[in-house]
Amino acid sequence: MLNITSNTVQGEVKLEDFTCQSRVNLTDSHAMLTRWLLGALLVVVVILFLPWTQNIQADGNVTTLRPEHRPQTIHSTIAGRIEEWYVREGEVVKKGDTIAYLSEIKAEYFDPDIVSRTQEQVAAKRGSADSYANKAVALEQQVVNMRRELKLKKEQLQNKIIQSQNKITSDSIQVERAKIDYDIAKQQLKRSETMYGKGYIPLIELESKRLKVQETNAKQVAAEQKFIISKNELLNARIAFNNIDNEYQQKIQKAESDRFGTISQQLTANADANKLQIQASNYEQRSQFYYITSPQDAYITLALTPGIGETIKEGDAIVSIMPVDFELAVEIFVRPMDLPLIELGNEVRFIFDGWPAIVFSGWPTASYGTFSGKVVAIDNNISSNGRYRILVSPEDTEKPWPSALRPGSGAQGIALLGRVPLWYEVWRELNGFPPDLTGANKETDKSLDKLKAPLKSVK
Repeated sequence: MLNITSNTVQGEVKLEDFTCQSRVNLTDSHAMLTRWLLGALLVVVVILFLPWTQNIQADGNVTTLRPEHRPQTIHSTIAGRIEEWYVREGEVVKKGDTIAYLSEIKAEYFDPDIVSRTQEQVAAKRGSADSYANKAVALEQQVVNMRRELKLKKEQLQNKIIQSQNKITSDSIQVERAKIDYDIAKQQLKRSETMYGKGYIPLIELESKRLKVQETNAKQVAAEQKFIISKNELLNARIAFNNIDNEYQQKIQKAESDRFGTISQQLTANADANKLQIQASNYEQRSQFYYITSPQDAYITLALTPGIGETIKEGDAIVSIMPVDFELAVEIFVRPMDLPLIELGNEVRFIFDGWPAIVFSGWPTASYGTFSGKVVAIDNNISSNGRYRILVSPEDTEKPWPSALRPGSGAQGIALLGRVPLWYEVWRELNGFPPDLTGANKETDKSLDKLKAPLKSVK
């Protein structure tokens, strides 16, 4: 029975007749259980060697891919009072449709003709600037004329100086001639007195010689006076020549100063006109802000300032809208330790709230009710919840996301990483190792093998 020896009694003795033997032998049910346990163990061993897709799971919510497609509020550009609403909540509006009308509440804009009156002020300032411009041109022409006149005056005085110099020369000759005549007359008088004393000439001839001396003396004095006058005229001409330049320079400088002052006034008038023109444009542009219009095709979701006659300030929210056309995306938040494993273009599977799904995270192909996406943006700054934000857009090659999906609904994301055996994934989870470790080591080993191959061939 114990198989200690080669001798057996199985053929000689019927063991079934012994009660103890029947109690010791296994029943058929026990044998079946043994076979089932062995089979289950074999199945578990086989399953442990099945490929497992590593993944990172994170919660998120549905949003839009482009910022302008997200829910937004329309703000008032100016302060005003709500006079009329043209839409109701839930209504669809086109781009440019009027949502509400505001009236003015600031006193400086109450004038209904403020734009036209400001335009008249602009025209007046423009006219004033044109007048200053014409005056500046006239002053410039006046300066040109004075410079031309100065040139002519200087030429005239130069000619006068030359004439005075010539006259002085002539007068000096006349003086010398008068002196000679006077000397001759005195000598003749002296000879006549001698001859009269001897009785050779009568007294009347002597008196005529005396008269001749007086006449020549007078002519000499007159010539000397004329010569002095000529020298004074030359001196005056030279003084006038020197003074004319200073005199006209003062006039020209005054005209230039007036011209520059006029140009300054012209520029000031142009600046004032431009300011008024800007003010008129602002008034005209402000009048367009009385009507609150839709920036795009959208749904009116909520009126934030509903009351008629209610006043609002600049920048106050009037109504919130949701664009009609939008591209869906999902934003998920991952832990900092998982961020290095995420790259642009990585595949992410989603389970959306309200859509049933059967999920096998390690076997994405065996899952049901999940939707595919790819990573399009990774934030570089951590969010307030201590995690990093990942933006995922739909994958074009997979089935489309549900058409009834709307921004704001919840989503659970499963970012797919490398493929490893199931036993390794269990071992990794038990030891707390990060995902993709084995895949990274394999890639490193392959790279090292490629580098070592040429070295072996050289040896």
